[in-house]
This record gives sequence, structure tokens and C-alpha cells, in this order.
Amino acid sequence: MRRHRITGLLGALTLAAGALTAGAAPAAAGAHDGPTPRAAVQGERATGGPVPEAPVPGERAAGAPAAGDPVPPAEFGTDWHDPLTAAPPVTRPATRSCTLTLARASFRDFTPYRGEYAPPADCAAGPWAKVVLRLDGNVKGRQYDRLGNLTLGGVEILRTSTPQPSPDGITWSVEKDVTRYRDTLSRPQPVEMLIGNVVDATYTGVIDVTVTLTFFAAEGPVGPADTPDLVIPLTGPTVTTPRNTERIVAEVYATGSGGGCEEYWYMTVPDAAPYSCKAADGPHREVRVHVDGRLAGIAAPFPTVWTGGWSNPFLWYVTPGPRAFDVRPIRYDLTPYAALLNDGRPHRVEVTVAGVPAGQSGWSTPTNLLIDRDPGRRIVTGALTRHEETAPSGHSRWTPGTEHRLDTEGAHRLTTAGYLNTSRGRVTTTVTREVRADSTHRWTDGETRDALAAEWTDGEEVTRGNTTTRTARTYTMDGETTLGAGDRLRTVLSLGDRAETVTLRGGRPLDRTRLDDRYTGDATYTTNVPRDQRHAVGTTTARHQEYGSEAGGGCYDRTVTTAQGTVTADRRRC
Repeated sequence: MRRHRITGLLGALTLAAGALTAGAAPAAAGAHDGPTPRAAVQGERATGGPVPEAPVPGERAAGAPAAGDPVPPAEFGTDWHDPLTAAPPVTRPATRSCTLTLARASFRDFTPYRGEYAPPADCAAGPWAKVVLRLDGNVKGRQYDRLGNLTLGGVEILRTSTPQPSPDGITWSVEKDVTRYRDTLSRPQPVEMLIGNVVDATYTGVIDVTVTLTFFAAEGPVGPADTPDLVIPLTGPTVTTPRNTERIVAEVYATGSGGGCEEYWYMTVPDAAPYSCKAADGPHREVRVHVDGRLAGIAAPFPTVWTGGWSNPFLWYVTPGPRAFDVRPIRYDLTPYAALLNDGRPHRVEVTVAGVPAGQSGWSTPTNLLIDRDPGRRIVTGALTRHEETAPSGHSRWTPGTEHRLDTEGAHRLTTAGYLNTSRGRVTTTVTREVRADSTHRWTDGETRDALAAEWTDGEEVTRGNTTTRTARTYTMDGETTLGAGDRLRTVLSLGDRAETVTLRGGRPLDRTRLDDRYTGDATYTTNVPRDQRHAVGTTTARHQEYGSEAGGGCYDRTVTTAQGTVTADRRRC
């Protein structure tokens, strides 16, 4: 396998996911474990040849601010606006609250922070209406983006990545609703957090973080949140669930990361094609859950772009791509299998990623089981009654030429059903999930032009009794990196994260929510020169829209626009 010429100069990035989860080998500090495609390089340096129509030094990138908006500099300097997203803050009830510090650490290497947690005993002793986690971070100097996680009693409650700093330093924050982990939060637990980092004479950025939890009391008209009765982390090969389980959901924090080509799995090509990142069967990936060796759940992985991705950190200095700061888990309703799991014996619940070349690492899949118990029965019986699966398809077709082309398609459908004899009577649950992927990857010899247009869909229908919930998810990526005259590297990229959920009861609509999170960016800089000679320019727009019961007031719509590291517009429409 040939080594990409950028990779040799890049040195190393690492999103050290391997060091974050049990059973995964740590990524080598400061080094990729394989060739890296130009369009996906996670870092600062690159070399190469021509970019047509790229902005030149001193030129302002497209997207000039409107009258009254801040005027950006002609190019990036040594400082820029602190990173922010267009996503809404976590809503908070107007009840008594108290805040405690869960972790405070300075990450210089791969040494995890370890501490102890005890639930609050004063202002909000529980039950709670809501629990909000907040991470505040700062870093300065030179550093790559790093992947981090936080566990409480072995339960992963946060997976995140960090922004790349300015020489003068940046601060940022991440908020997350962690109320669903009430079972874990209700008793003392060991705390472990790791953001794997490398600090030396070149990469000087020490990552300082403080993580807090704010507990909001359930009082007056604000009742306690409806949360799972039990949260079990998958920390071993088998798990034993309570015999009165009546609902079971697996959440998988799946990330392709840790160095090597699985950080940008969507760009990989079959072995026969002349490209720097290989995977025998191409880029199609699927995250699967198995119960005792039998397929129980399928899902499309989210194509996360970290804050150095697509060869161009100037795209991400202020506005990260969707989910980069808050990696959301994939959820699987495994209730059809509850009757099998309720026998009091250990069972194997395993997560695999289809499409990864045999023997190759690069994915982390920490998993929690969220369980509801029947308060009226010690043992809940039932049966798995249906398991129907289409043959999974995933194939790539390479067309060689002056411009190489790889067309990839994949699809899979799974339906499972089962019943449980609960204290409220027999309840049947049917889960149908269908995933599809379609991508076209074009590149030239030497990868001086590297482009991808891709769409992934993940549709799910869960019927429990007379209530049906349908969710349609769509993820999109459309981008191109070119390298041209004067070693000017240009990346133009758009990303989309969309989902619509409809709940029906007795066939009548009960609730509807919609998410539309979009990012577009266009950035250019001179490669293979010192930082102060890059003459970088770039514009980005991030727009986050939410509608329905999960959006504050039923509507949220915010757009953040930047140019050369300056926020030129921050507008809310709801």
C-alpha cells in the first residue's frame, strides 16, 4: 500500500479512541496508523499541487457580512472567535438546583483522570426533573483535535472531541442532558475521564477541562423525569438482565477514530483502486447489535467530521461540524429479545461494525443497556415471535481513468417482534429498521482533487401495543478538496444531519419532531509553510433547526456565520 505524501509530512493526529474504551488498543501517540486521504486529513500540514479558482492572499472569501455585522479581517490571524455551535442550550426547569464538579483535569498525555462521585444530598437530593452535564475547556498554542470520553461507574455518559486552538488560546463548552442516567447518578460511583493528548516542543497545547453536573429538583408542577429503571454498561462478554425487564434499549457510542483510515471510513476504496486509504469491500459501514450471536439491531453510523477534517482546520476553528463536540449514541430497541434475556442467565450482547477489513481496528463502540422493569411482576415471560432479515448488500464499483470514480451502494432491512406477559397484560413490540447508503467518490492521480457526494438513510419503526414511533434519519456529505498553483489548498464542503420523528397512538398523530442541522464551509490556505505564511481565508455557515415537543417553545432556529475566524452573523428566527 503506498503511503500518501501528505501523511508523511502530517506527522500525527490522533483521535485516540482506542485508548478510551476497554478492549481497544491505544492509538500510537502522534502517528496515524496508515495512509490518509487528502480530503480527510485530520491536522494542520499538507503539501501538494494546484487549486483552481482559489482565493489569493489578502482576498476576502465569499460571504461578505451585511451592513451592521462585524467586518472580518482579510485573512486569519493568530486569534479567532471561541468555538461555538448553532445548537440550542439544554432547557432547564424553573426549580431548585445545585451544581457539583464531576471532573477537573489537565490532559497532557494518555493518563486518565480518576475521581469519585457522590449524588447531591442538599438542594436536589432526588428524584430529579433534569440533570445537565456541562464541559468547559480551554487550550492554547498548537494542538490537534483529540477524542475524549467520560464514564461514571463504567457507564459512558459523554463522548466528545476538542477544537484546535489558536496561538493566543480558546475556550469552549459542551452541554448535554444526562437525565436518562438517573439510575447511575443516584449512588456513589467512580469517575474516569480521558482526552488522550501529546504535548511536546511542537504540540504545546495542554487541554484543561472542568465538567459539572447541575441537578434540578422535581417540585410543584414539575414532576420527576421518566427515566430507565436500570443502566448497565457492557463491560464484559456477557450480561445478565433483571427477570422482570419489560423494555430494553441499547445505546452505542460508535466512532470510527483512533488514527488510520477508519477515521474517514466514508473515503476508503477497494484494494484494486489507486488511493491512499484502502478497505477490501469499500466504504460501506453498518453498526450491528447481536444477542447470543443472532442479529438484533442494525444502524447507519453517523459520518462525523472532526475539527481538522477534510485537510482543512480553517473550516472548523469557530464552528465545528454536526455532533463533533457531542457524539450522540445510536439507539436500538431490543425489547423483542427481552423474553429471551429474562431467564436470569448470562447472555452475549455484542456490537460489530460491518465493512471494516478483517483484523483491522479503528472503531470504538462503548455500549449501555437502558432497562425498564415491570413493578408488578418479579418475572416477565414471553417470546421472540419474528425475525426477518433481507440479505445485506454493500458493493462498490471502481471506474478508472484520468479521474477515478467509485460508486458505492448498500442496503439492509431487519424486522423483529416479540411479546411480554406484563402485569398490565400481554404487550407486543415490533421493530423494523432499514438502512441505505449511496456515495460517489471522485479523485485524480496524486489526489490533488478529491471529492465525495454521499447520503445515508436510517429509517426505524417501533410499535409497542397501540403506539407506533417512526423515525427517518438522513445524513449527507458533499465536498471537494483541491490543491493548485502556489500550493493553495481549498476545501468546499457541506454536511447535513436531519431527522423526523412521528408518534401515533391508535393510528392518530400524537407528536411530531423535526431536526435539521446543516453546515457549509469554504476555506483556502497555503500548504507546507510556517503558520504565519498560510494566508488563510474561509467562510462557514451553521444552521440548526428543531421543531416540535423537544424544541423549547416548539421552535428553534439559529444560524451562525463566520469569515476568517470572526462571527459575522448570529441570528435566531423563532
